Amino acid sequence: MKICFLDKTEFQYNADDKFSPKLRGAETILINLSNEFRKLGHNVTIYNNCPKESKDNWRNINTSDSDGEMYDLAISNADANLFNKIKSKKKIVLSYSLQSLEKFIRKNQLFSYLKHKPTYFLIGEYHRQNRSKLISLFGSNILKLSVDDIFLKTNLINDINNNQAIFTSRIDRNLDLLLEIWSEKIYPKLKNCKLLVTPSSNVSGKFNIINRELGSQQNMINDLLKSRVYLVPGHKAELYCLAAEEARELCLPIVTLGIGSLSERVINGKTGFVAKNTNEFAEYTIELFNNKNLWLEMKNNLIKLRGKNNWTNSAIDLLSKVKSI
Repeated sequence: MKICFLDKTEFQYNADDKFSPKLRGAETILINLSNEFRKLGHNVTIYNNCPKESKDNWRNINTSDSDGEMYDLAISNADANLFNKIKSKKKIVLSYSLQSLEKFIRKNQLFSYLKHKPTYFLIGEYHRQNRSKLISLFGSNILKLSVDDIFLKTNLINDINNNQAIFTSRIDRNLDLLLEIWSEKIYPKLKNCKLLVTPSSNVSGKFNIINRELGSQQNMINDLLKSRVYLVPGHKAELYCLAAEEARELCLPIVTLGIGSLSERVINGKTGFVAKNTNEFAEYTIELFNNKNLWLEMKNNLIKLRGKNNWTNSAIDLLSKVKSI
């Protein structure tokens, strides 16, 4: 197939920036899918705000012309207007937001949506259930996401800190709620345990809550590997939570309140716990610290599932769904 990706960001990036901190989930997904499509033998072109001399058929969307090329499939990152730049037999939009109908219109998406009739690919059931049905008139489907290969290929270690929990999501994803649960309900019963969190000005150094050191992706992986449990309440704006999926791939049992899409990241009672309230959240966390057999059972369950979600399978799944469009 002849496939093109369309993306327009304020910053420049290409495949060489795969592990750059400037990339968000959408850009990382584009890089991973485009790489996998090439491995599967497809002809792939990327139109985005890349340096003008980028290799591997990356073209700057602000200066390049498609020269009337016809693509079999065009994939736009969250913007139906970009289809005006190319010709394609099939068109899909990868969506990463709930985006109300009012915002959809305000962002000038409606005319291009009706003109190009793309299928929207969403990133989970929570996303599908909460997005306006009027923005799926021409069909919708689920994009199966994965984590970067670095997580899949990392060797697990036995020398962990059995007194360490960790949170690596964004601080605006209910970190304050987690800090409250930890300081009021968990720490008083586990004073020898510590919680590593994404750096926040709200962390005072009390209650064994520690701002972890930000650095490379490998630094974060090292922190995850050393931890016993992953704590993440969830947030209503969280449509997937890649951070929790990364922790799951490194076989950390997860405790969550299941807010937003977080219940989709956990098999309750097998790979972690979906708590009904903050008291239950604290109880599950304490149990995973104190009950070695329970923790080992969940870790073994996670090890059995490890590697099943990968970008090769995601790319194959996406192309199989495109056939029905």
